[in-house]
Amino acid sequence: MCEREPHRDSRLRTLLYNKRMARISLISLGCPKNTVDSENLMRLLAKKGVGITDNPDEADILAVNTCGFIEDAKRESIGEILRLADLKGEGKKLIVLGCLAQRYRDELHEEMPEIDALFGVGEEDKIVEYCAVEAVTGAEGDAAVREMLASHFRYLKVSEGCGRRCSFCVIPSIRGRHRSRQPEDVLKDAKEAVADGAKELILIAQDITAYGGDIKRENGLAGLIKDLAAIDGDFWIRLLYLHPAGIDDNLLDVIANEDKVVKYIDVPLQHSEDRVLKTMRRAGGTRKEYLKLMQKIRRAIPGVALRTSFIVGFPGETEEQFDRLLDFIEEVKFDRVGAFVYSPEEDTPAATMPGRVPDEVKHRRWEDLMRAQTEISLEKNRELMGRTMRALVDLSVEDEAVARIYSQAPEIDGHTIVKGKGLEVGSFIDVKITAAHDYDLEGEPA
Repeated sequence: MCEREPHRDSRLRTLLYNKRMARISLISLGCPKNTVDSENLMRLLAKKGVGITDNPDEADILAVNTCGFIEDAKRESIGEILRLADLKGEGKKLIVLGCLAQRYRDELHEEMPEIDALFGVGEEDKIVEYCAVEAVTGAEGDAAVREMLASHFRYLKVSEGCGRRCSFCVIPSIRGRHRSRQPEDVLKDAKEAVADGAKELILIAQDITAYGGDIKRENGLAGLIKDLAAIDGDFWIRLLYLHPAGIDDNLLDVIANEDKVVKYIDVPLQHSEDRVLKTMRRAGGTRKEYLKLMQKIRRAIPGVALRTSFIVGFPGETEEQFDRLLDFIEEVKFDRVGAFVYSPEEDTPAATMPGRVPDEVKHRRWEDLMRAQTEISLEKNRELMGRTMRALVDLSVEDEAVARIYSQAPEIDGHTIVKGKGLEVGSFIDVKITAAHDYDLEGEPA
């Protein structure tokens, strides 16, 4: 499943570096994988001399990288397209790219004539050809991109597509089969990011545990992590979206013993009950196996922060099965939980399954689940009171900073609010935890 959390900003920094050239303003919606696609596109456009601005009024081309995974994401994408259409004005072009354009190209073309061009997933070369009007040297383009994308954390996409066939998921039909990037390409991007000041490298894909299998990469993800950890510099490595069926002893050993890898595992389980997991087509998923896996992870990695996601209201989910899911959450006590209300997606087996759960029941179950997890989250946070933790500063304003400890991933988890002056963004600091809330922490420099 695409682990999309409800956020919109792509954290792309933009740069207007030549007013005489065509300029593009890009909005990136959806998950971090879309963010990576947008960043790569900006890099290609900059090399072709296309200016980049965050002000639509200054842009010649308005662009939106869309998400089409679930109903809420589709509505958000349509809303953003309509907003940009209102800003078009004379001489501006509006282009739409990404997952929504991939899934609904014909419908968008017919129903939204405001759109000047549509591009699906993986059509960056066509977008560049459409946008580019004047070439610049590669050095100038690279310099512009480095300034534009400078950030203290960077997403690294290690693969594209997905080889699993969960019954609720449209990702394989949108992004195709699983395809690993060559390790030398991932390492090149990582080294450039660290050289540009990145303090956290976040490995992402639909399923990073599948990395390397299709290219006969020895040791797969575990080997890639070791190579990344060998890069000189003081930085974190964070892993997102580990399919439970792909977590093995070798991977756990690397996470446990590589100092640069934060002890944080995001393993989307989607449910706890055997019958629901079977209809979801979650390979190897049973309640018993999941409990064993959580115990195994905690034994292998002392102090690990466990994050997962669940779908509520899946077709056929009974009240008893949902209650057992709540019991499962209480038994495991995850550090972080994300939950999604099931929405039927066209061209997925689940969309035509019997046993549709009424909307009001789905939303009530979502609220019950999040209420239960809020109590667990507060309990977990209180256990950190008085401890000194290493944290990465995300934002600093006057006498207060927003930072993250190892168990807080950017954009999807809580923060640690630190009282103190002169705390530099992108720096590591030691923080003594002084207060705990449902999701956030408070602290002071140790």
